[in-house]
Amino acid sequence: MPVPKGSTIDPERTRAAILEAATTVLYERGLDGVGVAELCALVGVSKETLYRHFGTKDGLVEAMLRARSERVSRWLAEAAAAAGDDPHDQLAAVFDTLGEWYEDPAFRGCAMVNAATQHHVEAVRAVTTRHLDRYLDLLTGIAERAGAADPPLLGRQLLMLVEGATVVAAHHGTAGTGEQARQAALALLSAAARTGGGD
Repeated sequence: MPVPKGSTIDPERTRAAILEAATTVLYERGLDGVGVAELCALVGVSKETLYRHFGTKDGLVEAMLRARSERVSRWLAEAAAAAGDDPHDQLAAVFDTLGEWYEDPAFRGCAMVNAATQHHVEAVRAVTTRHLDRYLDLLTGIAERAGAADPPLLGRQLLMLVEGATVVAAHHGTAGTGEQARQAALALLSAAARTGGGD
């Protein structure tokens, strides 16, 4: 990444710029769809710069997945929070947000699940597990606020809908997928809330 004459090198800014550019390439092409030399050319850095900031390509992949997980999890949590206090509205907002994502031309499925499928290594699986745990925490919280009899169970069922819908949208077409998953999620929540004595 060229540094204009007279300016100083900011390692954190350089690292963040590499991460942002590489995230787009790796998500679009897949972790194994681009080698280090091509990745560096596309991102606009030398191999030495990439290795200095991330150690290896795997180090870059792990950093990319951690950053993306934090961003996506925060995005969904903020969507739920913005929907107000009603857990049904919160859950609807989560699936509405996912549905919008599915329609984005850049959508290629869940980056975490894609990575875990491509790289059967412990570091990537750990990032993927933590990512799904974040989703599970959000969904279980909604289930608790709805008065479900067994919030952890309902949270897990809703997680299956989130990830299942994401896989279907990525591999079987996006038409109606988000809305269908939304309807199924709200039906589950309403049934669980009645069983648990909630609203």
